[in-house]
Amino acid sequence: MDTKKYAAEAIGTFWLTFAGCGSAVIAAAFPQVGIGLVGVSFAFGLSVVTMAYAIGHVSGCHLNPAVTVGLAAGGRFPTGQIAPYIIAQVIGAVAAAALLYVIASGAAGFDVTKGFASNGYDAHSPGKYSMVACFITEVVMTMMFLFIIMGATHGKAPAGFAPLAIGLALVMIHLVSIPVTNTSVNPARSTGPALFVGGWALAQLWLFWVAPLIGGVLGGVIYRWLSEEPSGVVEGRKSA
Repeated sequence: MDTKKYAAEAIGTFWLTFAGCGSAVIAAAFPQVGIGLVGVSFAFGLSVVTMAYAIGHVSGCHLNPAVTVGLAAGGRFPTGQIAPYIIAQVIGAVAAAALLYVIASGAAGFDVTKGFASNGYDAHSPGKYSMVACFITEVVMTMMFLFIIMGATHGKAPAGFAPLAIGLALVMIHLVSIPVTNTSVNPARSTGPALFVGGWALAQLWLFWVAPLIGGVLGGVIYRWLSEEPSGVVEGRKSA
């Protein structure tokens, strides 16, 4: 039933945003035992691995508008399901950001304007990277993410290992691009925190929709061209 697929996408994206962004907001720089950039990278990757095994058989576990659009471009997902999947993903991400805000604001000195795991460019890039550099990074990272997803979920790929390949790919993506954009590759994940930060985060949110969607389409189309034969629709089976 489609309602269950949408619910699964909302729950899965909630987990990705809460666990990933939560690790950045709460644990990344915690005094003396902070998990740092590596820890945050693994938190995002593990959130995908765990949800892929939990709901992959229900919705395909996209958790990301760029993944949904990219899979459709690659011939793996019906275009008629794109909008409801994206709506469910954004709802899950916003709910996660709301809960994270409630928890994080319980600490003395909390200031949401300091970033709240939002993505940004220029002055709001962790490493002060330019808008062009950030745009290119998000396009390329999302393109490769979709390429890996398409390959890992292909009918000829080793069975049962797709969640691990996809989750580890997301870890690698974060290890490279957190200093550049704080890593999006996921418009829903970017939207949740931006709504609570407001101001600059909302003004720059366009890049973290446009670039990942372009990258997702490129990754899906390139793998579709490269693959020897089409695989099944990634809906209600393994994906991320």
